[in-house]
Amino acid sequence: MESNYHTLKRTDNQLLVITHLSQLLTYATVFGGIIAPLILWATQKEQVEGMDAHGKAILNFQISLIVYSLISIPLIFALGLGILILILVAILAFVMPIVNAIKASNGELPSYPLSINFVS
Repeated sequence: MESNYHTLKRTDNQLLVITHLSQLLTYATVFGGIIAPLILWATQKEQVEGMDAHGKAILNFQISLIVYSLISIPLIFALGLGILILILVAILAFVMPIVNAIKASNGELPSYPLSINFVS
């Protein structure tokens, strides 16, 4: 028997804020900044309105930061360019989760600059 029952997603801006801020776990643990948002996104994307879009944006941003960091390592030997990239990555990794947590609390969609679209 087919069911026409559709699960209604709940609005939970606080959880979206926590998901964005969980990226800051990178500063306490090496991969906590990608694992915690991944778990929150994977478990809540069907229940929370907007979690799918926010989670994908976060994962794309975190993966992009890893790629930029890996690219910058050999560039350290090219006139120190890699050091500048690492500094930019560190600033973005700290500031953008906070900016997007504020956006999420206001019901806005996230915006992460220089983010490559890995998860769509």
